[in-house]
Amino acid sequence: MKAARSRQKAYADQRWRPLEFTEGDKVFLKVSTMKGVMPVGRRNKLDPQYVRPFKILERIGPLADQLPYH
Repeated sequence: MKAARSRQKAYADQRWRPLEFTEGDKVFLKVSTMKGVMPVGRRNKLDPQYVRPFKILERIGPLADQLPYH
């Protein structure tokens, strides 16, 4: 089990790259339902996973960006 986990981690680490965004970039917002919370309306398997592109307004921290609120 440990060998399989190590092999899978090595495979995933080769393809991982950090994402860096700057002000003015457009990003898609991922929509995911939280476990135990009923989603608004009915969710189907083929519903979109991402919401339209948003423009980054400002950098708040190393992992936080401000998006427009609608």
